[in-house]
Amino acid sequence: MSFSSEVKQELNKNSKLVNKEQVKNELIGYLISGNIEVSKRGKIKFSTESDYNINRFSKLLANLNINHDIEIIGKNFIVKLNKKEITDLVDIENNLIYLKEKYIDQLKNENLKAIIRGVFMGSGSINDPNKKYHLEISFNTEENVNKIISILKILDINTKKMIIENKKSLYIKEGEEISKFLALIGAAKAVMDFEEIRIQKEMRGKVNRLVNCETANLNKTINASIEQIAAIKKLKEKGKFSNLSDNLKEIANLRIENPDMSLSDLGKKLNKPLGKSGVNYRLKKIMELADEE
Repeated sequence: MSFSSEVKQELNKNSKLVNKEQVKNELIGYLISGNIEVSKRGKIKFSTESDYNINRFSKLLANLNINHDIEIIGKNFIVKLNKKEITDLVDIENNLIYLKEKYIDQLKNENLKAIIRGVFMGSGSINDPNKKYHLEISFNTEENVNKIISILKILDINTKKMIIENKKSLYIKEGEEISKFLALIGAAKAVMDFEEIRIQKEMRGKVNRLVNCETANLNKTINASIEQIAAIKKLKEKGKFSNLSDNLKEIANLRIENPDMSLSDLGKKLNKPLGKSGVNYRLKKIMELADEE
C-alpha cells in the first residue's frame, strides 16, 4: 500500500462523523476536488480505485441524507448523485463546481480543516517520503486552487500553485510543511511515520556530510604530507638534510614516520609540543629549503 493510501485509510477510520458542520464541510472539500465530474444531464460523479475512500464519501452523503448510487466499473468505484442534491452546498456553473463566494470568511478553523481533509481525500496524494517530499492536490478550476491555498494560509500551511495546460493543483515540497498538513487533517499516525522517516533522512544526510568532510580533510592532509615528504627526501638526496636545525630535523623525521598524521597531532609528538601553526611553519621552511638550488 502506498503512503498516500495509508494516510487516506487512517482518515477514513479515525475521523468520526458526529459534527454535522464538519461533515458538510468535508463533503464540500470532496465536491470541489479534481476527481469530481459534472455531466450535462446534471449528474455528479466521484470516481476512485480506493474502497475506503468511496466508503468515506458515501458515509458523508448518507450522514447528510443525500441520495446517491454506487457503481463498480473495472477497478473503479463510482458514486453518482443529482446536482440538485448539493446546490445549497456549492456553486455549479458550466459543469464545474466552485466553493461558494465569501463562504470561507464564515467558518471556524475546525470547519476549514474539514474542507482541507475533504479535498485531500478527494484528489490529494503524497509521495513515499523515503524517496522525496511531495504532496499535491488537484482541482478542476484555478479558482478553487486559489481558495484552498487561502484557507491553508489561514491555517499556517505554506503551499505553491501549479497551472500547466489542463492541470491545476497546489503542492508542498517541504518536509516540515507536509508534516504540519498531515497533523492538520487529523492523520496522527501518518505524522509519526513521516517524522520518523524525515529524522532518519536528516541523520543520514548529516552523517554523509561529516564523512565527506572528514574524507576531504584526510585527502588534504595526505596530499600535503606527500609534498612534505618529497621535500625531505630531496634534502637528503642533496646532502643538505644534515645542515638543518635540530627543530627542523625533528619535525622532518616525525613526518616521515607518520605520513597520514595531522599537523596538530604531529605537534603533540615533539619534545617541546607545538600547535598546528608552529608545525606548519617548520614544514613550510623545509619545503622552501628543498626548492633552493
